[in-house]
Amino acid sequence: MALRLLPLLFLLAATLARAGDDLPATAPLFAANLWDTDDKPVALERYRGKPLIVNFWARWCGPCRQEIPELIKVRAAHKGKLEVLGIGIEDKAESVQEFAKAYDMDYPVLLAKDKGIPLMQALGNPKAGLPFTVVIDRNGQMVSKRLGVMKKADLDAAAEALLKK
Repeated sequence: MALRLLPLLFLLAATLARAGDDLPATAPLFAANLWDTDDKPVALERYRGKPLIVNFWARWCGPCRQEIPELIKVRAAHKGKLEVLGIGIEDKAESVQEFAKAYDMDYPVLLAKDKGIPLMQALGNPKAGLPFTVVIDRNGQMVSKRLGVMKKADLDAAAEALLKK
């Protein structure tokens, strides 16, 4: 079964790599300062140089809740090789902290507060729909972006593309 998926993964990785040619710049992401679940400021510059899967979500978003377990799994499968960041389009740290705990979100969870919508728009999501995910290689280049749920196969392909660069 795994051998049958290899050509598909290769094709998807090649497609993701080519898609990066016309993707938005990631400078706005690395220039942003958001907040952790303790409401302390976090400079996203600290994540520059690491392969990233950055997922924008909200507590009220059903599809966002649906993909959280897969984000947890992809991070666990590639621990130390890539990082998953969850950026909540939220204002209240306490609510996000409780939500993250309830969903066992073991990856960094940040609050965007009033910066979330402009940041998503700058990263190529003009209508600021959720969930929204961007995949960024270690050179800070966006490899892909997706509005809507990323399923296991999508996340696995994104991880493979990041780790081959």
